[in-house]
Amino acid sequence: MENTQPLFDQKYFTPEAATHNGKNIIWIRFSKDYTLVKILKSATKAHWSNTQKSWYVTDNSANRELFGLDKKIVGKEVLLKIHPNNLAAFQTYQNQLLLKGFSQNTLRVYSLEFAQLLYILRSFPVHKLTREKLKSYFLYCHQELKLSENQIHSRMNAVKFYFEKVLHQDKIFFDIPRPKKPQLLPKALNTTEIVKLLKVTENPKHKLILQLCYGMGLRVSEIVNIKIEHIDSKTMKVLIAQGKGKKDRYVNLPHSILADLRFYYKAYLPKIFLFEGQFGGKFAIRSAQSVFKIAMNKAGIKKSVGIHSLRHSYATHLLELGTDISLIQKLLGHNDIRTTLNYTHVADRTVASVKLP
Repeated sequence: MENTQPLFDQKYFTPEAATHNGKNIIWIRFSKDYTLVKILKSATKAHWSNTQKSWYVTDNSANRELFGLDKKIVGKEVLLKIHPNNLAAFQTYQNQLLLKGFSQNTLRVYSLEFAQLLYILRSFPVHKLTREKLKSYFLYCHQELKLSENQIHSRMNAVKFYFEKVLHQDKIFFDIPRPKKPQLLPKALNTTEIVKLLKVTENPKHKLILQLCYGMGLRVSEIVNIKIEHIDSKTMKVLIAQGKGKKDRYVNLPHSILADLRFYYKAYLPKIFLFEGQFGGKFAIRSAQSVFKIAMNKAGIKKSVGIHSLRHSYATHLLELGTDISLIQKLLGHNDIRTTLNYTHVADRTVASVKLP
């Protein structure tokens, strides 16, 4: 998991996860000091408890990161649905995921997918499942739950991890067939639509988020993780630290964005992350997605795409400009060149230029 420096130094602030009035909260203990109170209130939506004589904030991922607490993989509501017979197996499963060092998103997805199987099993011990029972379960996912091919693949990967990496039953999935995944092409915006999108976005912070997502071909998780120290305006490079697959890479900072970047920095004065939330910490992924959706509506663009389409647009437009495919692969951080080659199917240079007989 990614280790991020907490915004609140634990030498001064001591966080403690707890419940208060039926809600999950984090107590924030510190010495009686008005300056510390001011710092806390300026960066978080903190509340005062008269009964406990202490400040507290809501227990969520953003606040856990602010105060340096470990993020919860799944909530208590998931554990309550699992029969006691399988709780130990679920905990062992999560421990193995943690030891593997998977990303927070992978930890959550795998845990939730594995939990779906445990819900169905009720009191039947998961470690006693046979190959035939597993086949029946995945058939149930297909026929009764009507899960998509991608959803079934995700669930199979999660369950496979338990039997192969926890129980070390390497051959149990040997003849369990997987559904064929649909081959979907990346959805991109054209250059005219990109211009319209940026023109209707007046907020400097929101506009810069969209500019950098497109101008550097970033995933939304990467844009919110950029720290000020990662930007080098002299070499015009930006370090994308611990991107997908926990890989570092450098991308080019577009010269056309430099003036907007400097204006934004002077206006907003971010402390650690380039884009920070209302109460400190990094800007939420959902907020960035909302920025894109609002801009799409304002621009009157009817395409059914998300903020990730800006990354697709970046790659497609580079290819149309004649950039070598191996360079695009490096800039996007793809492990496999075949992933990058998908853009050749949508680039105008390779499709529209073909002369029809």
